[in-house]
Amino acid sequence: MIKKIISGAQTGADRAALDFAINNDIPHGGWVPKGRKAEDGIIPEHYDVKEAPTSEYSRRTELNVIDSDGTLILSHGALSGGSALTEKLAQKHGKPCLYINLNRKPEFQATVDITHWINRNGIEVLNVAGSRASHDPQIYVSTVSVLEAVLYLGIIEDKMPDFINRPYEVDDSAINKKNPETVEQTVTQLIAELPLKDKTRLAGMTETDLSYLHPSLGVYIKTNYRILNGNEKLMASCRQVSKDRELDADGAALVIIKKLWERLKKTHRIRRVK
Repeated sequence: MIKKIISGAQTGADRAALDFAINNDIPHGGWVPKGRKAEDGIIPEHYDVKEAPTSEYSRRTELNVIDSDGTLILSHGALSGGSALTEKLAQKHGKPCLYINLNRKPEFQATVDITHWINRNGIEVLNVAGSRASHDPQIYVSTVSVLEAVLYLGIIEDKMPDFINRPYEVDDSAINKKNPETVEQTVTQLIAELPLKDKTRLAGMTETDLSYLHPSLGVYIKTNYRILNGNEKLMASCRQVSKDRELDADGAALVIIKKLWERLKKTHRIRRVK
């Protein structure tokens, strides 16, 4: 799980990552050129960043690679300039580095790949780099969107790892001990299991964002509530709610996720730091 996000605070992907961190109460930081310079002038004071000993962009780029557990590079198109240098410096220092070309990879697949990469490498301090705003006007919005999706997916995988990351066993007492029989009962149980902070974040998602939760939370729901292993009453409830007599287990999980989201939307609001 990400504990801190750093970047060089340049316009575009860098700045988007820091704004995302601030808005989600995630500690942030990073090295910036001496004088806090960026292509749009002086980096605003509300960014908690440190000045490198030189005004050269390359030095702060290297310091951020060194001070992080891994570097994520986002762009629309091939790497060039500072982004290409970032990748080379990560290789030089033997640090994990993931480059995502958002022109070639759909946002959902990028989210899954980034989440797995973070988990596989145990990344807690994430360095985010990528295109400048002047070279890629859409990169700011895309970076925020991808990081939001990674956060939501990470919530589920981090809070429910025992059921998501291990094989299902029929005799598992942790799974068998609770078997809600209706969609509403299942939603109530899920709400009881999620921390307040995560319920608030889930409430802030859009309906489109629910697809990011489905791969991981769906596995948890199907396994923990035995949709795949004999909980016919819950399956029948899902079919009744969806009005689909042919609804399968994946569809049932999505029905539950949507009902969870609808209830949280009524009871929780996402908190934003301005």
